[in-house]
Amino acid sequence: SLPAKLINGGIAGLIGVTCVFPIDLAKTRLQNQQNGQRMYSSLSDCLIKTIRSEGYFGMYRGAAVNLTLVTPEKAIKLAANDFFRHHLSKDGKKLTLLREMLAGCGAGTCQVIVTTPMEMLKIQLQDAGRIAAQKKLMAAQAQLSSSPAAAAAEPAVETRTTATQITRELLRSKGIAGLYKGLGATLLRDVPFSIVYFPLFANLNKLGQKDPNVKAPFYVSFLSGCVAGSTAAVAVNPCDVIKTRLQSLQRGVNEDTYSGILDCTKKIWQREGPTAFFKGAYCRALVIAPLFGIAQVVYFIGIAEFLLDMLPKHRA
Repeated sequence: SLPAKLINGGIAGLIGVTCVFPIDLAKTRLQNQQNGQRMYSSLSDCLIKTIRSEGYFGMYRGAAVNLTLVTPEKAIKLAANDFFRHHLSKDGKKLTLLREMLAGCGAGTCQVIVTTPMEMLKIQLQDAGRIAAQKKLMAAQAQLSSSPAAAAAEPAVETRTTATQITRELLRSKGIAGLYKGLGATLLRDVPFSIVYFPLFANLNKLGQKDPNVKAPFYVSFLSGCVAGSTAAVAVNPCDVIKTRLQSLQRGVNEDTYSGILDCTKKIWQREGPTAFFKGAYCRALVIAPLFGIAQVVYFIGIAEFLLDMLPKHRA
């Protein structure tokens, strides 16, 4: 049933995000730093410096936004894919690869309704610590230098903002469009991701089915979700880098600003080289693999169906 699908998708999203959020934070910070202003050299370096400067819970900055909105996002994504697969199938026959890709395309298009504002708010909170740390470092370097202006330099103090404050400011200044900045880049990432992910998962999962009418074991669904998720994540990472840069409202010292997808692509290619499009790719793979592995296990086991079935018994 649709309610069960939505509940399963929501539970899957909550569990997955809680497990992998620190890696997602590192991915955002690694993708946003530009040449000449590198604060972090790797995933582990980013997490260690984050804990030292912001504490353990600094790794979960922006998690509240994600945990709030990931439920409808994952629910829409998984339920929409099922919906399109059902309506694209002919008399219960096996879907062709093209139709599986079309179903994934439909799912990816539907989810951006929630994904874009969620990512927009999350990125501001995740990257705030990097910008504050960069300003502190610049201030410390200025104080150690011999320039006259250095004597007057004071350490930068980070002013923490909340998702609610950012939302209010964006709605006040730009209206609802402010929350949908980077919508085109989000579509450019999520639609190809779903086109790759869902058909790949479905076909990998079928390999573990002894009978077409019986679900594959949970570990097969988990591994299929991990492999399909990490493959799709790396494939669309260039689009994710562009999306992250476009949705970042605050910039570090001497960092580029972008007017759109083409401008962002051109500047990254010219100033940072083609390898910059794969910044944070391994972090994204580490995030997406368990996230979608867990999501598919929860979704296919059907926790919601179990809970809904228990309600009449409990009342009885």
